[in-house]
Amino acid sequence: MPATSVQKLARVLKVLVTITFVCNLIALVLVPGLAMMKGVQPLLDLTPYERSWEAPARVLIVFLLSWKWVWTSGAYDVVLTLFLLFCGVCTAVILWQARRVLGTILKARTFSMGNAANMGRAGICCFLISAAALVRLLWGFWYYASIQPLLTYNALFVPIFFMGGLLCLVMSALFRQAAELKAENDLTI
Repeated sequence: MPATSVQKLARVLKVLVTITFVCNLIALVLVPGLAMMKGVQPLLDLTPYERSWEAPARVLIVFLLSWKWVWTSGAYDVVLTLFLLFCGVCTAVILWQARRVLGTILKARTFSMGNAANMGRAGICCFLISAAALVRLLWGFWYYASIQPLLTYNALFVPIFFMGGLLCLVMSALFRQAAELKAENDLTI
């Protein structure tokens, strides 16, 4: 049986989600180095005795050593690293759940309880990211003693991921209802 247009689209989306998932995992390894980018920059500069081909090795070494350095650097770097790691793990879970849903679409088993559970897990992860952003926003109010953190991406993460979580829960309920209707219809002769 030839693939439907929805299945063709699902195949493309699954490839894109997989690429994004792999990039997310790579970014998780680099989080401490990215969080400490201000303090690490002098270590990345080439000396007059180095060649340009030695730079990638130095960058990799500095980013891997930053896993050790970040915990002693200061409160801001530690909070940023923990926040980014937590959000990165939640994002990886969301992407994995999306891959699973797309996999059921490819197998033409879209309306299943498994998809309802996948969307529910993705919704919970969205709520966790929203809560972590709210905690970081409140920490920023305390740390800076001003309302300046309202102008950061954390202030945007709170409502965006909260709405994303609500959307995922609605989709979960729809998948669950459709699976129940399909099971009931399959029993009817």
